[in-house]
Amino acid sequence: MPNNNKIPRNMYDTIIIGAGCAGLGAAMYAGRLNLKTLMIGDNIGGTIALTDVVENYPGFIRLTGQELADNLRKHAEDYNIEKAEAKVTKIRIEHGCFFVETNENKTYETKTIIFATGTEWRKLNIPGEAEFANKGVHYCALCDGVIYKGKTVAVVGGGDSAAKEALLMSQYANKVYILVRGDKLRGEPINNDRVAANQKIEVITKASGKQIVGNKIVTGIVLDKTVNGSTTLKLDAVFVAIGHIALSQLVKEIGVKTNEKGEVIIDHQSKTNISGFFAAGDVTDTDFKQAITGVSEGVTAAHSAYTYINENEFVCPMGNEDLMVKVRKRKK
Repeated sequence: MPNNNKIPRNMYDTIIIGAGCAGLGAAMYAGRLNLKTLMIGDNIGGTIALTDVVENYPGFIRLTGQELADNLRKHAEDYNIEKAEAKVTKIRIEHGCFFVETNENKTYETKTIIFATGTEWRKLNIPGEAEFANKGVHYCALCDGVIYKGKTVAVVGGGDSAAKEALLMSQYANKVYILVRGDKLRGEPINNDRVAANQKIEVITKASGKQIVGNKIVTGIVLDKTVNGSTTLKLDAVFVAIGHIALSQLVKEIGVKTNEKGEVIIDHQSKTNISGFFAAGDVTDTDFKQAITGVSEGVTAAHSAYTYINENEFVCPMGNEDLMVKVRKRKK
């Protein structure tokens, strides 16, 4: 049980920033460890909720991403945690403790932070992409695929995400191209096999998009190679699946170390270079990013926060509990 003597009643043991798989896993375990916990996120469930089918989460042979997100949320809520549906705008470190500001003009104080903000979709950054956003340019087949029933679409990307997006789009569209910049599609073997067996899907390798064209809505994509006798592939929509960018700007501002990709550097205990600050999930520098690994890292971060709190004594300045707290190492 954490040492809470002399701590202001509004001081949290841990604040979890992010409410996806990693954040929910951390919230569940922090609650289980009886930490006073607040989870802040403007998208409860995270991007996994936008996944059509999940088949690689142990314990469930097959379920939708929304079902998995709901299960994780319900498990976390079974413990005594608090939630705030908001966006964190700033993090401050003062006297060894953390102050978290949100877009609702609220500030929360905490002994530790678990940072689990995840990622955002990477853009192609070619002419026409921004112009036709939501007018034929999309980043989520589950969200927007149904409106292209009977149409022709392209999925841009060469990894497993592109393979899965194309398979989902084949349930709606009559024709699905996968535009791969490299020499082959690099999805998981089972998804590569499914793509190869799907007569609606055609993989075009060594092809990069130069411009998305249209007239109010998308009508095609200009490639750097000739396909079907033209460098312009006629389409009704382009779905971009080329990876993600770590949402780490908040932590860069307070000195948390990141790698060249902007991912937060953690060790095997989910610790960062700043004491009391932990990170988990897709925002970190781990190579293998899946729902199950994110949950695992979140659980590890919660346990590390618990250990950190119990190894330190948090003391209020004398005479005024509303002042900031200090941290000093507990004598062993």
